[in-house]
Amino acid sequence: MTKADMGSDSEAEKTAQKEKEKKKLLAIAPIAKPLAGKKLGKRTLKLVRHAAEHKCLKRGVKEVVKSIRRGQKGLCVIAGNISPIDVITHVPVLCEEAEIPYIYVQSKEDLANAGSTKRPTCCVLVLTKPSKGELGMEEQEKLKGEYDQVASEVTELANSMF
Repeated sequence: MTKADMGSDSEAEKTAQKEKEKKKLLAIAPIAKPLAGKKLGKRTLKLVRHAAEHKCLKRGVKEVVKSIRRGQKGLCVIAGNISPIDVITHVPVLCEEAEIPYIYVQSKEDLANAGSTKRPTCCVLVLTKPSKGELGMEEQEKLKGEYDQVASEVTELANSMF
């Protein structure tokens, strides 16, 4: 294999990656607002990953709705490519009533990977403290700092829309 062949291979991979990104963007529902940009999306998924490691995460529509109705506070992350969209249309309304910030990310697959599940996930609720047990002070402060940063950006984005 020559260097030219290797270069064209990476070019083919790049174009395939761009095609995937385009398909993801086309699959996003029209109600998915506020939608996280690339930077905020990555930061949000990183927060979801850390929350999953520390058991500070509620996964799925049923569990998220139950937690919101029980008065738990956190950050709601919703996938933008859900079909049929009726499955999650009530979640943003619940979040607004409970004054919980929410953000849409591009894909349910990315959300599931960040939440450490194999099945695609419609939405997750990132809690500030675990529902069972306790976290170490250092870990809790790190998670809280990350949470505050993402939550403030999400709130800014939502306020700029309305």
